[in-house]
Amino acid sequence: MKKIITVILVLAIIATMVSVFVGCSKKDNFKVGIICLHDESSTYDANFINAAKEAAKELGLKSSQVIIKTGIDESNDCYETAKELAEMGCKMIFADSFGHESFMLKAAKEYPNVQFCHATGTMAHTENVANFHNAFAAIYEGRYLAGVAAGMKLVEMNANKDVKNYKMGYVGAFTYAEVISGYTSFYLGAKSVCPEVTMDVKFTGSWYDVTAEKEAAEALMAGGCALISQHADSMGAPSACEKAGVPNISYNGSTVTACPNTFIVASRINWVPYFKLIMTAAKEGTAIPTDYTGTIADGSVVLTDVNTTAAAAGTQAKIDEVKAKLVAGTLKVFDTATFKDKDGNDVTTYMADVNTDAAFTPDTQVIKTEGTVTYFAESAFRSAPYFDLEIQGITRLNVAFGD
Repeated sequence: MKKIITVILVLAIIATMVSVFVGCSKKDNFKVGIICLHDESSTYDANFINAAKEAAKELGLKSSQVIIKTGIDESNDCYETAKELAEMGCKMIFADSFGHESFMLKAAKEYPNVQFCHATGTMAHTENVANFHNAFAAIYEGRYLAGVAAGMKLVEMNANKDVKNYKMGYVGAFTYAEVISGYTSFYLGAKSVCPEVTMDVKFTGSWYDVTAEKEAAEALMAGGCALISQHADSMGAPSACEKAGVPNISYNGSTVTACPNTFIVASRINWVPYFKLIMTAAKEGTAIPTDYTGTIADGSVVLTDVNTTAAAAGTQAKIDEVKAKLVAGTLKVFDTATFKDKDGNDVTTYMADVNTDAAFTPDTQVIKTEGTVTYFAESAFRSAPYFDLEIQGITRLNVAFGD
């Protein structure tokens, strides 16, 4: 009898050990893939790479379980890389650039048991492919706050001058809605504290071009711009500002180390909450939102520390005050009472291209009224921005599309 009990106990112990081993094996075999347009030298891609690593660490994943592919063009290279990651056993694959989308969608259709997630895209809510997802965040809220910091700096710079200059410059990549939404919200933030502000925008036609971004910033400064910001991914513009001693608002991360005398603040999307969501969902087999929009309230939109060496006095306190209103919903970034279209008309109605087709046909009414506030409802009908209005106070010096 004792022998039988002993055998049963031994078998039970072996079964437990096998179960633990299998469980650990499954846990260790779980992998995710990250596809990046550039590498860490790009502030844009570095923001994703750092977030993916942080999310994985918080979830207890090993570095070997997060496979990061950098320098992947917006071409068939993305499709081939996505296939490679799927064949390597990745259960979730994420790509970080707008032009990756069609290639990710193609791969998603071929690997229905793998979750494909894509930042800044527009197709998920219309394609109805169960394992294909888009994500973005209400970064216009962060850019608005950065604009507040810019406006305060302009006010301070002009306080004791007889000849005042309230003109800002902005280096943009393309004339996409994402860029237009960003620079308009930045401008409106500055205007909220500096009503006299105007802004020139110069496009480069590239997300990452050190020389073009540097030259654009230099041209804007030569044209009289007293402060520069950008939606472009290299250190070209910030470095040009530091050399010229012109205040700079950067994007996707602090440039204070390289630009200690001119960097004021930067807004960025914090991708950690989204990465944790999709990594957990892929691991546990739970649902991933088709279209995800992170907000300033849930920590998906953040600002870096204010550089008090370059910022105006009281900047952090003002940012905190305005942020509280955004979180509470009492302030709308695109409140139509605060701007007019480029022809000087009030904006009372606007059909935006939300369900993107080949002709970019406007299809959705995006002007909403809540209580006494009428506003352009950005990122409410899909995650990717669709604000593409030209408004008074902003001058485009050139045009650079992506095609």
